[in-house]
Amino acid sequence: MLKTAIVLLLVATLVSLFSGLFFLVRDEGRRSRVIAALFVRVCLAALTVALIAWGFWSGELRPGLAS
Repeated sequence: MLKTAIVLLLVATLVSLFSGLFFLVRDEGRRSRVIAALFVRVCLAALTVALIAWGFWSGELRPGLAS
């Protein structure tokens, strides 16, 4: 369950990355949507790191080979 949540957050981060790129190219003068996409991406990345840390702390994730 935890691994699935981490993968979904990483996919959402990639979607936010490409939406920010799209807004950067499309909205040449306006920056509000680009900044909003950056804010979402930073929050998703922080949540991903927090979930990974919690997974190691709780013992659900272990360093080494994937199983």
